[in-house]
Amino acid sequence: MFTLPDFGSGAVWLSLLTLTFLEIVLGIDNIIFISIASGKLKNEKERDKATKVGLVLAMVMRIVLLFGVSWLIAMEEAWFTFDWGWASGGFGGQALILIAGGIFLLYKSTSEIHHKLEGDEHVDGEPGNSNNVGGATLSSVIVQITIINIVFSFDSILTAVGMTNGVSGALIIMITAVVVSVAIMMLFAVPVGNFVNRNPTIQMLGLSFLILIGFMLITEGAHLAHLEVFGSQIGTIPKGYLYFAIAFSLLVEFLNMKIRPGKKAGKQVKLNTYAQEAARSANQPIGK
Repeated sequence: MFTLPDFGSGAVWLSLLTLTFLEIVLGIDNIIFISIASGKLKNEKERDKATKVGLVLAMVMRIVLLFGVSWLIAMEEAWFTFDWGWASGGFGGQALILIAGGIFLLYKSTSEIHHKLEGDEHVDGEPGNSNNVGGATLSSVIVQITIINIVFSFDSILTAVGMTNGVSGALIIMITAVVVSVAIMMLFAVPVGNFVNRNPTIQMLGLSFLILIGFMLITEGAHLAHLEVFGSQIGTIPKGYLYFAIAFSLLVEFLNMKIRPGKKAGKQVKLNTYAQEAARSANQPIGK
């Protein structure tokens, strides 16, 4: 039976507002990944659909994990341990999921940077088969979004549980914060995604941010596993440092976009896109 929070208490509303804001901040990396993943789709309606489906999946996964908080916390227990003298640790479910998610982000971000800068006619397709050129399918993009949502959901819920520990009606507060934060993100996700995909420098920054986030997830997983290397335990990277770096980089780029002379707009770097590859393959002109 659920314990209802006392919404007449200022502390409850403060917890709800703080947690909602935190969920939005933690969801920024999710929006970046969804925007870049959905950018592979040639059809604008499919891109919008992938973005909305991705955010709904994020909300559903977070709520499901909230109902299984005890199971989630139990996954911190080590499944296997090792001690090689120079390195030791014990990896549980939480640690393995975060590390696997971090490696996945590093791989996807690096491969996307390579594709956008160098181009690759056989990305997501069989070599020599021009019918597969032009990006991914809606189902494959949703699968990628689902995989990374699992990782981001774990990280988000673990943070939420730590913030609301000991608060009466914590489960209701966390579910409310998740629903409200996802609803807010859905309002801005599509325009943010379109903005990212229209601006090459923002795309590169977004992919760079995902590399940072992937590295952060790996170190967080290693910390949960109490991994020690040469007598030094792996620590976590404070999220505040990461989000400050992201905010500062975006601020600098927005200033550059503001002061960049309009006559030089045509000299903007052009990145390879899946739509361009599809048009080249079909020998058709590329529309704007």
